[in-house]
Amino acid sequence: MAAVFRHLRIILCATKCLPSRCCSGFISRARYMNRLKEDDEACLAALQNGHIFLFHRLSPLLQRTERGTLKPAPLVTSDVQSVLQRLSSDGSLLKRSVLIGCSKQNQALFCLDVGELDQVAVEEQCEGNFMDLRKSLFLLTGAEAHLLAKGKALLRWHQTNRFCSATGQPTHRNQAGSQRVCSSSGIVYYPLMSPVVIVLVSDGKRCLLGRQSSFPRGMYSALAGFCDMGESLEEALCREVAEEVGLELQSISYSSSQHWPFPHSSLMLGCHASVSPAHTQVDHTELEDARWFSLEEVTSALKVKTPPSRGDPPILWLPPKQAIAHRLITEWVQSKVQNSEC
Repeated sequence: MAAVFRHLRIILCATKCLPSRCCSGFISRARYMNRLKEDDEACLAALQNGHIFLFHRLSPLLQRTERGTLKPAPLVTSDVQSVLQRLSSDGSLLKRSVLIGCSKQNQALFCLDVGELDQVAVEEQCEGNFMDLRKSLFLLTGAEAHLLAKGKALLRWHQTNRFCSATGQPTHRNQAGSQRVCSSSGIVYYPLMSPVVIVLVSDGKRCLLGRQSSFPRGMYSALAGFCDMGESLEEALCREVAEEVGLELQSISYSSSQHWPFPHSSLMLGCHASVSPAHTQVDHTELEDARWFSLEEVTSALKVKTPPSRGDPPILWLPPKQAIAHRLITEWVQSKVQNSEC
């Protein structure tokens, strides 16, 4: 009998240790978000107590911190309502807010573009400045950058999908902004992302970085390109590297993915790849430049925290921490350092 109770105690203890799906904060937030997307009234109610990120023609409203970094202006719905009233704006503008997330405290997060209002007037009222998101990434934290990127992408999607591609008739959004429906045919449209491959190529000792003419002076990054219709991830990687630098990949390993809103919404699929040390001749006819960099050169470039100012001597610098290219480069450096220590 004692053995039976001992086994029973083990079972009960194990049961207590199992994570409860009902108690999971992530699951509860995911279900809450889904309900707001499906229920317009619930979404409107959440908006009344929500947190709103303001944009002006797709540029977010940011404030400088004491440390010199940037953060989104902390505005709740009542703040935005007051600003709109002071600027004599139609109260219906607030209903154009788009749902972008949910805080750990179950506070709904929205974004709103007030591009029809005077930019300077809004900045004065909110004690911030509307800044280009791409240029601000160096000074934003990861979590805030992710939310602003999602907001920018969704706001742009709504601006460019006001009419049905099949009927030409207007489309109407739901309150959350998670879909648009054709007023004539009932066709439902959802926000889309284009798959893009991005790869850091190595020959075992060096990594390959390239730059386009549109890049800021001195900045190099991993190679990237859009997937063609019907391509697998591996096929797209091999084709892009062959087209851009004339190299043939030997092996590919997946790293991670990231949403990227520039110039349009993309899903970046990040990978590492290797080429034979005997075949490393780079052909960069498609790029402004592409070349091999040593571990020392890349390590030094990672220490550059802000882009060089105009007039400064040219130096190698890399995409900001919020970009998946930075993550790939950092992973490569870490792997080289670890191998050298073994």
